[in-house]
Amino acid sequence: MIEAMHTQTFSANKFGTTVSFEDTAVAFAMKTDAQLYQSYLLFKSINHNWLVNTGTGLVEWGLKVGLPIKGLLKATLFKQFCGGESINDCKAVIRQMAKFGVGAILDYSVEGEKTEAGFDKTCQETIATIHYAAQHRTEIPFCVFKVTGLAPFRLLEKVSASIKGKSLPLLPSELKTFERVRERIDEICRTAAENNVRIFIDGEETWIQDAIDALAYEMMEKYNRKQVIVYNTYQMYTIDRMEKLRQARALAVRQGFYLGAKLVRGAYMEKERARAAQMGYPDPIQPNKEACDRDFNEALKFCIDNKQRIALCAGTHNEDSCHFLIALMEKYNIKPNDPDVYFAQLYGMSDNISFNLAKAGYNVAKYLPYGPVEAVMPYLFRRAQENTSVAGQSSRELLLVQRELQRRKGKR
Repeated sequence: MIEAMHTQTFSANKFGTTVSFEDTAVAFAMKTDAQLYQSYLLFKSINHNWLVNTGTGLVEWGLKVGLPIKGLLKATLFKQFCGGESINDCKAVIRQMAKFGVGAILDYSVEGEKTEAGFDKTCQETIATIHYAAQHRTEIPFCVFKVTGLAPFRLLEKVSASIKGKSLPLLPSELKTFERVRERIDEICRTAAENNVRIFIDGEETWIQDAIDALAYEMMEKYNRKQVIVYNTYQMYTIDRMEKLRQARALAVRQGFYLGAKLVRGAYMEKERARAAQMGYPDPIQPNKEACDRDFNEALKFCIDNKQRIALCAGTHNEDSCHFLIALMEKYNIKPNDPDVYFAQLYGMSDNISFNLAKAGYNVAKYLPYGPVEAVMPYLFRRAQENTSVAGQSSRELLLVQRELQRRKGKR
């Protein structure tokens, strides 16, 4: 999960900051009554673990055998968490969020491609997001890509193992394929630099992350000489990422580039633990939520302490972490709209954080995934599973939507 949900209806602000995340009128100002009720029904459904676990398997099977369920998916999960199937589909959502001071992070959310033609298509689509962002800078502060949309997973796995000294050298054919991967990533980052558009490289599974890190730092050394264009992602639910962040900052100092750091808690916890248990190596995930929260906030402080070298994006749905970062900014007299400090959440989630931060003048952007319905199902399944975390009998999202529906009803 990206976040473990709070176990209280609203977390106490223990950092003394003035921004409140309790104003649901601000949080859901963008939604009509009908849209809000649709969100209510969706979160009420996916709040049940058994329904999500059973449903994801049935949906995968249904898509595989060709059942006509695309329309249902498009009207429910897809509509809640995605902007559409194309950049053009996303335009209305982008404009609407911008009215409330919330930017969009255009994300062609196709992962796990397997053919060179598929990798090339993802590369060109990512470049298209950069060109569109360059024309709409105030609305789209970042673009993003996953390396697994541009490279064979097994090749990234072998490169990562080779970096750790746990694999034989790459074969000539593998070296050729990896060079094509590097060319795709360089084309994306070069286009971003030429258009002055910042680009995130997403974090992925630990056993391919070393290859992704190496590519990210190679791109930073080329394109982050004067300012941050390329950002790497640090999934703080892994035990080693705080140290990796320190090492990255030291590398940036030695090599003379600026470090872009997007901090998240993480998205592959169950998968990571299952693989570690199956293969008999130490679990790479933090032992508990407290350890993850500690490292996430420590990483926030590290980035702010080193702001002269690091540009930060805090990708978090955790209210305490947002308050902690606000307090750090106030302590160091960093303006809410400082271009090198951003907050980010996922589209369709934690609107109470995004829109209240934006109203208070902070830089906020929402990940806005798009792509063919079938291709973005892995992303949608993760969002559904993430929202099965409960607070009492209702998830955090459900509680917020219920509260706003009640507030609107009381005004009539």
